[in-house]
Amino acid sequence: MKTARYCAVLLFFVAACAALTFADEPGRHPAYLHALTDLRHARAHLERGTWSGRMDREEDHAVAEIDKAIGEIKRASIDDGKNLNDHPPVDAHMGHRGRYHRALELLDKAHNDIAREEDDPSVRGLRNRALRHIDEAHRIVEHLVAQASND
Repeated sequence: MKTARYCAVLLFFVAACAALTFADEPGRHPAYLHALTDLRHARAHLERGTWSGRMDREEDHAVAEIDKAIGEIKRASIDDGKNLNDHPPVDAHMGHRGRYHRALELLDKAHNDIAREEDDPSVRGLRNRALRHIDEAHRIVEHLVAQASND
């Protein structure tokens, strides 16, 4: 009887430890998942038709770079399964400059999320390419901010 009780307590303890270890773990690379959310949201701030129905080539290029960064992260097998339109709402009253600034903030967050040291050597190249695409999108949006300031 004592042995059965001891085994039951031990089994309960092991199960509780396993539940605590895995229940709240948001995934192997939660920073990549946060980056995907931020990239989708930044994309929405630059996307065609979100304010005037017009989008110039630079905005289009920035969106393409964001799409490439998203693709690299997904190729690294960190796919949250969400579609590009799954992002927080964009403030419909925000002007071009406000949207550009918000896109820059989100691109910075995405960059910082995935720029951390990568344990898996097979994913480092994908991460580095994603960072280059994010940085290129950032450079383009900075140029758009400068253009909007001159208008």
